[in-house]
Amino acid sequence: MMTNSSERVIIPSIFKHVPQLVAGVSTRHGGKSTMAYQTLNLGIHTDDHPEVVHENLSLFCSDLGISTETLARSYQVHGDVIWETKEPGFTSGYDAIITQAPGIFAGVSIADCCPILLADPKRFCAAAIHAGWKGTVQEIVHKTASLLIASGSNPADILAYIGPCISLAHFEVGDEVAEQFEFKERRGARWHVDLKASNEAQLRSLDISQIEISEFCTIENNDLFFSHRKEKGITGRMLAIIGFR
Repeated sequence: MMTNSSERVIIPSIFKHVPQLVAGVSTRHGGKSTMAYQTLNLGIHTDDHPEVVHENLSLFCSDLGISTETLARSYQVHGDVIWETKEPGFTSGYDAIITQAPGIFAGVSIADCCPILLADPKRFCAAAIHAGWKGTVQEIVHKTASLLIASGSNPADILAYIGPCISLAHFEVGDEVAEQFEFKERRGARWHVDLKASNEAQLRSLDISQIEISEFCTIENNDLFFSHRKEKGITGRMLAIIGFR
């Protein structure tokens, strides 16, 4: 289940009872981009016009009631390195960001990979995680949640959202990728893997049980989301962000 604050933003239901928490995933609607990037492209590292991407980002942040200057983001590399920050900014080399200070909002970009948002309302800390198949195999979700727990969070207090990504039905992979996954199915001659189930299992292994899983698939719901695979790499990016005011 979800609630929409606008055509640009999906707000997970699991977070809506926490007054100071800001969390949302963008759609592909309500922006200014054209052609392959229409319309709400939030991907800085695309061939879209940078000024238009920034205008889109301003619209998205405005819907959430925050400023673009409060975002902490990274150029993502499909690894398992985690940035713990009390400052906003744009860096490189991280696929998970933990925000340790109110007023700083962690964000990851997506277009088939799985976004995972974590929040501890007791400690006012949160994390945004980008998990494609490589990050999932490297257990980036388990590692990020473990850092929250090590710093004082009780697993029972952590709220988790597993967002829109490529679904089991559409994520066809080769044998060498499939052999690294527990959650998979053989369909005809090919394997299909389940990113949502794999990352849910990592959370549950840490006794995190308050989990919402998005019903959306970026390929099936390509009218609502960008899909790198379906659109053959020429497409925009969504943004998943989280943090406390």
